[in-house]
Amino acid sequence: MPHADHGSSGARWATALRAIGNVQLIVALTLIPSILIAWWDGDNSALPFVEATAAMVILGGALIVFTRGRRAELRLRDGFLVVSAVWLISALLTPLPLILGPPHLSYTDAVFEVVSGLTTTGATAIVGLDELPRSVLFYRQSLQFLGGMGIVLLAVAILPTLRVGGAQLTKGETSGPNKDSKLTPRIQSTAAALWLIYVGLNALCAAAFFMGGMNAFDAITHAFSTIATGGFGNYDANFAVFNSPLLETIAIVFILLGGANFALHFLAWHRGSVAAYFQDAEFRAYLRLILLFSAIASLGAYATGTFPTLVESIRHGTFHVVSMMTSTGFTTTGFADWGGFLPAFIMLIAFFGACAGSTSGGLKLVRIVITAKLAWREILRVIHPRAQFVVKIGNQVVGESIIAAVAGFVTVYIGCYVVLALGVAATGEDLVTSFSIVASSLNNVGPALGKATATVRDLNDVAVWLCSLAMLLGRLEVFTLLVLLTPAFWRE
Repeated sequence: MPHADHGSSGARWATALRAIGNVQLIVALTLIPSILIAWWDGDNSALPFVEATAAMVILGGALIVFTRGRRAELRLRDGFLVVSAVWLISALLTPLPLILGPPHLSYTDAVFEVVSGLTTTGATAIVGLDELPRSVLFYRQSLQFLGGMGIVLLAVAILPTLRVGGAQLTKGETSGPNKDSKLTPRIQSTAAALWLIYVGLNALCAAAFFMGGMNAFDAITHAFSTIATGGFGNYDANFAVFNSPLLETIAIVFILLGGANFALHFLAWHRGSVAAYFQDAEFRAYLRLILLFSAIASLGAYATGTFPTLVESIRHGTFHVVSMMTSTGFTTTGFADWGGFLPAFIMLIAFFGACAGSTSGGLKLVRIVITAKLAWREILRVIHPRAQFVVKIGNQVVGESIIAAVAGFVTVYIGCYVVLALGVAATGEDLVTSFSIVASSLNNVGPALGKATATVRDLNDVAVWLCSLAMLLGRLEVFTLLVLLTPAFWRE
């Protein structure tokens, strides 16, 4: 029987390392489909995947073996450390197939590519996707599938016997201002339910894409990218290669589902009714803003002559608004060369993000709504200094502690954006490129402006590393990583 130690620092370190080892074994399993595809296609790209799998298995196995017999319940701070370590180690190991085999990237670009996949950003350092083996294309998309619901959440779902404090782990990875709510009494059951819904949505999306005209491979891999709100494509032209209004409409529907709070999917499935969606204030705000921004982009595109007809303007304007606001990043025509204010407008709405508890990036709409209502409350206080005003979401009063947490998060988030954007500019990149690529990276959205419109290949290495950091900060909602830099975190 393993020795349970609930207070020892050494036991907690051993438990944390064992959790990291288990997750590395799970990540290693995701390379097996690429090995099988490479063997089936006979494209001679299997060996890099085998070598990368071996490296992950050796690391994960060693961590498990060396920490046997020591077990302790993880504290909240340990959860943040494990989550950060899992993402950082994964980011450093998973690039191996892209370095050892096609497309033979540099280590800097390979790290960026896999971080972009795992964080569901969708930006790329690769030119020539159309010529890559299917095994490599599947690997890129599988990273988005894995990162969409979260590497650690997957571990909590399928390793309930790990006993490493599942709630502590998921607090470092789940999104939104209220991370303590559970759909089921046990955190493992909650994680498993969310993953079941996630896999189900991927299957439905793949089937819809296939019936809409994609081949089976493209349908499956683009479903991975759609529900994860990732944006990786199998072609340099991204979604434009299909040139299909039907496929674009299917993508919009499933992107919107990926951008919704997965707790709502659970409630709708559990109750057998879609009423849960429209009873949720954040979801209603989500749909209203999508409609508003789509109308602005569509009318703006038509007014500036970007597209010859209103129908074409609505088609591409709506697609890009839905794609960018949910941090998916699929493109058809691209928007960098659209007329007037539209390129900047579409980049800015990426900060909004979709719903908390979704696969999207950005600030999340519930925080935007709370911040806007907080600002309105302060305006009213100037007019009526002695009056008492409360902030409400729907019919619920938002507590002052949550308001303070949201205000702090938004402040730190914008601060990180400014510092990182100036950092990229300091490496020699122009301001349009710097501020747009950091906005794209921090919001996990993909497309940018300037030199980074389609790929980061032309950026210098330091700028690329800063963008990789920005993607991790955005995916882990900044505090999960930044808390590790505080002296108080390391004090017992």
